[in-house]
Amino acid sequence: MTTATTAVTQQRFQLAYGDCDAVGISYFAINYPWMERTYSVWLHSFGLDSHTMLDTLGAYTVGLKSECQYLTSCEVFDELTCTVVLDHLGTTSYALGFDFERGDELVAHGKITFAVRGADGKKAQIPERLLAAIRTLEPPKSA
Repeated sequence: MTTATTAVTQQRFQLAYGDCDAVGISYFAINYPWMERTYSVWLHSFGLDSHTMLDTLGAYTVGLKSECQYLTSCEVFDELTCTVVLDHLGTTSYALGFDFERGDELVAHGKITFAVRGADGKKAQIPERLLAAIRTLEPPKSA
């Protein structure tokens, strides 16, 4: 990524009937695909992709854990923004947070913990290029 390029840290979307239950409240699992989309697009904005990481960095990541805390309900046609943030940074793993907002209101916070593995499948240090990308992220918003 050059200095003239901006990392893509957000994805905006509008809930539709397929995202909601019979009474129009968002289905609890709907945030998970948006967490993955936001992560993948953010990573790609640094010229990194999960499927080529081993070839380009000599290491790859695996998802260890995911969770999402819902602070309030959302309804059909609500417009949401998912923003990737840094929850935790270790030496061989990191946790990315995903703030879901409706306007200025924080409605949910998701988290995915990733572990880094070398070509042998064993624990490895976070590669410098990936570490530099992770360090650009802001902390999560408070609930």
